[in-house]
Amino acid sequence: MLSDRFRAAVEGGHVDQAAELFRDDAAFRSPVLFKPYEGREQVLKVLRAAERVLGAGGTFRYVHQLEDPDDRVAILEFATEIDGKQVEGIDKLTFDVDGLITELKVMIRPASALQLVGAKMADELSRVGLGLPG
Repeated sequence: MLSDRFRAAVEGGHVDQAAELFRDDAAFRSPVLFKPYEGREQVLKVLRAAERVLGAGGTFRYVHQLEDPDDRVAILEFATEIDGKQVEGIDKLTFDVDGLITELKVMIRPASALQLVGAKMADELSRVGLGLPG
């Protein structure tokens, strides 16, 4: 499956190894921001921050993986716990004809979990030197 290598990097806590999976002009669409982060380097900074926020308790796991090879789209459903709150979400990956990720879109539920993750991600993104997308 197109998403297997991305899933293995995230689940293994090695998002830096995912760099080669993204196109140079890849985009990350956040569940809390209107504008996307654009470019491989920005996407990787967001992934590093997310790894620290969502994986901090050691409970992050993908629970479902669905893929449509004709449309070159994969959906990875995840679950984790942050500060005692259950967080559920989806990573939607879109691939080009060469199998590189062109877009990573994240959705999170419930709303209280989204607020918690959004606040923690804002702190972590400032630590990695990434402001709001321009």
